[in-house]
Amino acid sequence: MSADTAGPRTAEQRRSDTEHRLAHDVDAWVATTDDASTPRLTVLSFLWDGSTLLLSTAAASPAGRNLASNGSVQVGIGQTRDVVLVHGTVEVVPREALPAQVGDAFAAKTGFDPRTIRADYPYFRVHPRTVQAWREEDELAGRWLMRDGVWLA
Repeated sequence: MSADTAGPRTAEQRRSDTEHRLAHDVDAWVATTDDASTPRLTVLSFLWDGSTLLLSTAAASPAGRNLASNGSVQVGIGQTRDVVLVHGTVEVVPREALPAQVGDAFAAKTGFDPRTIRADYPYFRVHPRTVQAWREEDELAGRWLMRDGVWLA
């Protein structure tokens, strides 16, 4: 998607564009913090199921430890001039607890199947609390698409 120079999108169009990006993009910047509030920015692949994001990374990695120990995460999807920011809560999902069809969908979309790795590779389900999206300065005022887990548009 490229920026539209005709002016800001309506809230409905912005939500539609956001849901398209969530369904079709593969990778996201995932911002976490450790217990000392040290920030960590990691690129992880994701699957959007229509209401949550599913991520996976090694349990022993800094991002994996942070996701497991801190119940809050921010995810950035897209480019700087067409960005979606999701802030949400994190639920750890052990591999063996993930339904096979969800694991299959994750592997098909991302080209990566954590279930085949010997190391502990849990899944992390992100429950969005807020979603923002904008392309240019003229969309900043209407960037909030979700608050308290409820779509506004």
